[in-house]
Amino acid sequence: MTRTFTYMTQEGFDAITKEYEELQSNRPEFVKKLTQAADMGDRSENAAYSFAKRKLRSTDSRLRFLKKVIDHTKVSVPKQTEYIEIGSHVTVKLNDAEFTLHIVGLHEADPLNKKVSYRSPVGGALLNRRVGDLVKIQLEDRVIKYVVVGISI
Repeated sequence: MTRTFTYMTQEGFDAITKEYEELQSNRPEFVKKLTQAADMGDRSENAAYSFAKRKLRSTDSRLRFLKKVIDHTKVSVPKQTEYIEIGSHVTVKLNDAEFTLHIVGLHEADPLNKKVSYRSPVGGALLNRRVGDLVKIQLEDRVIKYVVVGISI
């Protein structure tokens, strides 16, 4: 079975690794709180026990998810500015407006902060393009036409 990877910027990988380490270091405290709540008696009507159990379960679930992401991620560091790569900052022109998008990995996308995943329609269409290229992006209800006006790392 071949191993599939997803790509991410160094910044995104560092953020996910930091979150994993923080949760891992806080987990013993959550276990301690669950043990203390369990010692209070009847678990069926013990709100503190139910809360502590949910907190530990959600922490363990998030840890498993983050571990999978970390294990199946390759960090992509843009090497040049001739072509758009994961990690590139791309200035595009739409009609008369110019704005900059940051092409990032799937798990670090944040459209409100102009971070678009390389797997999104916009990010995927921009990959491997150069300054001056007209990029047509087919969305469900319309076509967007960007002109690439700048690439930086």
